[in-house]
Amino acid sequence: MIDASSGGNVPDAFIPSGPNYQVPFAEKIRNEIGIYTGAVGVIVEAHQAEEILEQGKADLIFIARESLRDAYFPTHAAQILDDETEWPNQYVRAKRETFKK
Repeated sequence: MIDASSGGNVPDAFIPSGPNYQVPFAEKIRNEIGIYTGAVGVIVEAHQAEEILEQGKADLIFIARESLRDAYFPTHAAQILDDETEWPNQYVRAKRETFKK
């Protein structure tokens, strides 16, 4: 598995930024070399991430900074995509629907 990113560790390097801007690196490595890749690069929406996977541009999405803004992004994305997920037993009590009014 390769985390396909151009880095950004060189202070004077100009790397254009925007939604999916790093995804082409993952796609090229995945399709030309045949190694599993993870995509990064301003991936902040559930449908955006799902589209990258469905189109075969990457095998995994690294959510990076979005996880700093929303630590539960994977759970929220699953809800948005109507994906049935199981919560770990120790977290079930935190689900809103488990509280009775």
